[in-house]
Amino acid sequence: MASALPDLKLLRIFVSVVRHQGFANAQRELNLSTSAISTYMSQLESALGIVLCHRGRGGFSLTSKGELFHQETLRLLAEMDGFEQYAAALKGELRGTLNLGVIDSTVGDRALPLADAIGAYSLEHPAVHLHLSVSSPYELQLGVQDNRLDLAIGAFSTRMSGLVYQPLYREQHWLYCSNRHSLFTERRIPEQVITQQRMVGRGYWSQAELARHGFKHSAATVESMEAQLILVLSGAYIGYLPEHYAQAWVDKGDLRVLSPATFGYQAPFSLIIRRGRSREPLIQTFRDRLKAQLTPA
Repeated sequence: MASALPDLKLLRIFVSVVRHQGFANAQRELNLSTSAISTYMSQLESALGIVLCHRGRGGFSLTSKGELFHQETLRLLAEMDGFEQYAAALKGELRGTLNLGVIDSTVGDRALPLADAIGAYSLEHPAVHLHLSVSSPYELQLGVQDNRLDLAIGAFSTRMSGLVYQPLYREQHWLYCSNRHSLFTERRIPEQVITQQRMVGRGYWSQAELARHGFKHSAATVESMEAQLILVLSGAYIGYLPEHYAQAWVDKGDLRVLSPATFGYQAPFSLIIRRGRSREPLIQTFRDRLKAQLTPA
């Protein structure tokens, strides 16, 4: 039975190779040569008695059995990491790495006291190493799904299976134009005039999501709020922005809200965790700390 259980080192090498889609790309993370990685992968395949991946001129790809084994390996490694954290917690001290993800442009959002939560968490658990990533909603969900991220915070218009979405708060968005745009000085602008303007959409919005916000098509696409702000400030486009993020430019007279009675929406923010991981000590303690910061004193 022991021969059916590969060395954990081999499993972690396998996961890294899959994540980087090849031996050469995984060299830096693993600090190993491609020949050493190839040797370890061969050892793993020999121990299992199956071929996990194809490599060569055609590029890297997993076999069908390799795909199944990869998913099970991710689950096993997550459970092992959780067990190590649990054992450390029994001794009264949390250790390990907490991988946290968040969407961009939240630092000025008073409704999300993330910096306060991280500061308090770090004081309570100084032995925990925090890795913070900023990414798109889609990438955050993928990261949590394959255990590259332990938790993520954002607004997710579409949801993925296997994840738990815990509601946090709602972020207000308005439609803006800049002082370089022809509509900036106009008042009582008809809705049909606004919907005919060149509008910036989000790369992670579906056509149905775009329609819910009042537009049939977009003239530009972005993946971040900063990119959205740049295009709106250019005067060539109009676009939705979070109220807290745009307010500084509104106060300077660079932006204005267009028809707030018609164009505006609230984005529901959630904390997401992979199903089955919510009781892991690092995850549970950070989630509890964040919720405590969100609760008014």
